[in-house]
Amino acid sequence: MENQASSKSIILNYGLTLGIISVVINLIVYAMGMHLDPHWSVALISGILFIVFIIFGIKKFKETNGGFMSWGQGVKVGVGVAIIAALIGVIYNYIFMNFIEPEFMNQVMEVQNQKLMDQGMTQEQIENANEMGKAFRGPGMMAAMGIIGSAIGGFVVAAIAAAIMKKSEEETY
Repeated sequence: MENQASSKSIILNYGLTLGIISVVINLIVYAMGMHLDPHWSVALISGILFIVFIIFGIKKFKETNGGFMSWGQGVKVGVGVAIIAALIGVIYNYIFMNFIEPEFMNQVMEVQNQKLMDQGMTQEQIENANEMGKAFRGPGMMAAMGIIGSAIGGFVVAAIAAAIMKKSEEETY
């Protein structure tokens, strides 16, 4: 039971920290007026932070567990960190799209439509693409996709990190 309590606190600490940092990054991007078409470096920084916080969370769990950790424990911590951060992101996105910038989705669609026109797509092709995309723009669908995507990404990162860092008591003898 001791491992359970320490893993929960580590998951919460690292997940909340990652989620809050992600929100701060999004607020900075919004304040700079780049929220409709952010620079690629924003995604790179966010991705690096995602990986780093998952790895550090797993490493911290291993340290608090006397230097021992199974692969499954590491994956649990990593996915937990990713899901907590995703939940913070979903809450922020809900607040952002409903209270801070209610026209955000329409503005993003305009920017995307202009990019598609610049690539040579016809108005009919763009309208068809918009119709297909409508199913994915609802708040519930966006939240579910965000959480599922974060969980999958967290699993991949955690699976690799846990495989590298795992150490059982049997390995020490």
